[in-house]
Amino acid sequence: MRNFRCVAVMILSLVLTPFITAQDTAANPQSPAVLFRNARVFDGVKDQISGPVDVLVQGNKITKISTTPIHPDADTKVIDGTGRTLMPGLIDAHYHIMLAAMPMQVAMTADVGYINLAAAKEAQATLMRGFTSIRDMGGPAFGLKRAIDQGLYPGPRIYPSGSMISQTSGHGDFRMPYEIPQTIGDPLSHFEQEGVAIIADGHDQVLMRSREQLMLGASQLKLMAGGGVASLYDPLDAVQYSPEEIHAAVEAASNWNTYVTVHAYTPPAIQMAIGAGVKCIEHGQLADEATVKLMAEKGVWWSLQPFLADEDSNKQTNPASRAKQLEVGQGTENAYRLAKKYHIKTAWGTDVLFSPTGGVSQNRQLTKLTRWYTPAEVLKMATGDNAQLLALSGPRNPYPGKLGVVEEGALADLLLVQGDPLANLNLIETPGTNLVVIMKDGKIYKNLLQ
Repeated sequence: MRNFRCVAVMILSLVLTPFITAQDTAANPQSPAVLFRNARVFDGVKDQISGPVDVLVQGNKITKISTTPIHPDADTKVIDGTGRTLMPGLIDAHYHIMLAAMPMQVAMTADVGYINLAAAKEAQATLMRGFTSIRDMGGPAFGLKRAIDQGLYPGPRIYPSGSMISQTSGHGDFRMPYEIPQTIGDPLSHFEQEGVAIIADGHDQVLMRSREQLMLGASQLKLMAGGGVASLYDPLDAVQYSPEEIHAAVEAASNWNTYVTVHAYTPPAIQMAIGAGVKCIEHGQLADEATVKLMAEKGVWWSLQPFLADEDSNKQTNPASRAKQLEVGQGTENAYRLAKKYHIKTAWGTDVLFSPTGGVSQNRQLTKLTRWYTPAEVLKMATGDNAQLLALSGPRNPYPGKLGVVEEGALADLLLVQGDPLANLNLIETPGTNLVVIMKDGKIYKNLLQ
């Protein structure tokens, strides 16, 4: 019996090891040292670009920045930065890597294997646009993240939320009307089985579903606290979940030393979520001044997107959804005005969703921020500021180290830009030609200067 138990423990250990590993070691050997020679640097913190410096990358970190020439070893790769700007890799704080590149009908019906393959292609395209990190705000991204981390496929760092947690009739409830009413004990819907969203009602169900996502590797939790645009049933003004239900997720996240963020547009939904202890609001375009004051008092992050209901918006063919989209777009101008007025900790993201061509607008949606911010403020938001939001996951951060900055000791996620993006931010809109070098974790994924 003792031998049987020993064998059983060994087998169980072998089976569970892939699931309990916090971060798999990359399969690729350590990259050779790289020296960026004579580049000007935007460091993700200051609102200006430095004079020419040398920046040395060894392994996956920036090890030296010098105004005097660095003399490299013979095997160090030297890249000429003359006339170019070295900056941190871009970070999209609200992305859906598993859902970005396909129509909603496909995402709702396709086999998860197909979804993973389509998402892998989109991940590579995202990295080639200069986005070295994303905060995934809902979808079954755990497998793709693992494959990227292991070096099996190129893509950005992924901070996964796992399934979006939604109440019945909430923004994450994509069931068909014929599936209602649900009988207790019925199997999960296809969307839930895929891991896109999960329905949970009541304190206990929310607590269980939250703990499940944390078990699977979520770096933060995402709940739906109000009505949405793309969803078919819930009105935009609906407040979703009760304070007790939201707090159940906050309790689970707090016990794991991470945080909850919520989808919400309106003052009642935002205020309810803040009262329940959430640390970040996604969207919030319809917030009023009193609500933004509350965000400032509580130190809550605002993950805000430049939704303008224009050609770069997620396409809505349903008239009701389009009407909601226009209402949100009308609130965007005021939202950014209030965010600046009250000095809210503001993150930037795109929320590209259900669009085979939507990803190509990712860079353009960043440059749109010049309606409200200087180019330096825009780039700081998409690098150093967004990195601070990523770090809010504390010990659940899947990539320990400093992101979003060019400084000694920081992780080497770097872009070499052809020109000065602070003088001409539109350079970012054409990454194919203007991002001449893309490096993530010390490895070069693109080099037009070879």
